[in-house]
Amino acid sequence: QVQVVESGGGLVQPGGSLRLSCAASGNIFSIRLMGWYRQAPGKQRELVAVVTSDGSTNYATSAKGRFTISRDNAKNTVYLQMNRLKPEDTAVYYCYALVRTTNTPRYMDYWGKGTLVTVSS
Repeated sequence: QVQVVESGGGLVQPGGSLRLSCAASGNIFSIRLMGWYRQAPGKQRELVAVVTSDGSTNYATSAKGRFTISRDNAKNTVYLQMNRLKPEDTAVYYCYALVRTTNTPRYMDYWGKGTLVTVSS
């Protein structure tokens, strides 16, 4: 079994910064991809940024240039540095990991419970 736990959400003023962290733990054999998604009230969940095991990254257009995703493969941890935050960034941010456990040969989706980011003056 795999656990995915986020931290770092909170209230920040427009133009401010916030750093989110996510750690995967449990019966992990390998992780192919980790990243961040977000969901604002009344909207669908959307991709923010992901990073693969070989270091390739993909960002939402709205995040590119402001957000930076990084990963520590040895610690099964991913970070999201968010700068120049805007009110429209307000959402619940969910950590995602594509994980193969030692019990199965295929990769499976695992999600954190989410951490709330509120950007408001």
